[in-house]
Amino acid sequence: MIFAHDTEVALRSVVNLVNTVDPLDPEGGEQLATVADLDRFLDEEEFTGSRTHDAAELAAVRTLRSRLRGLWDATEDEAVELVNALLREAHALPQLVKHDHWDWHLHATTPEAPLAERMGTEAAMAFVDVIRAQEGDRLRICAAEDCGAVLIDLSKNRSKRYCDTGNCANRAHVRAYRERKAAS
Repeated sequence: MIFAHDTEVALRSVVNLVNTVDPLDPEGGEQLATVADLDRFLDEEEFTGSRTHDAAELAAVRTLRSRLRGLWDATEDEAVELVNALLREAHALPQLVKHDHWDWHLHATTPEAPLAERMGTEAAMAFVDVIRAQEGDRLRICAAEDCGAVLIDLSKNRSKRYCDTGNCANRAHVRAYRERKAAS
């Protein structure tokens, strides 16, 4: 394990949130088009706390998603600026908590804080660890030519090149195999 368990969970959740829109799809490939889509996403990510279940909440999460996507293209100083802004905006006050099936982990907002604020703070707290450990090179864009999804490489040998959103790795390996066969 590179980071604490809750940090890795939060980082995967950020990746999953950012990848709910396809930057290479001319029509946007939006997976958070409705409040029901957001509900499904939050259930899959096991996100807890209060919800308003309205269009404003959905818009706030989509805005957050865009901000978080910027971390994959940011310099270290830019990432620090964004992380600090997210923490400052939420008036973050880290606290150890234990709930549901989760053991001790950090929350930096109350369960009653707005959803996008809680999500942003959790993401910021995870990225604090990435920045402090100088592991920003683990933030990558999928190596597939036809994919713009983001990923976080949590492998020990830093070898992850493809996202988990589709079959990018499989397609690349099949393409390479066919090229080798055609060359021989």
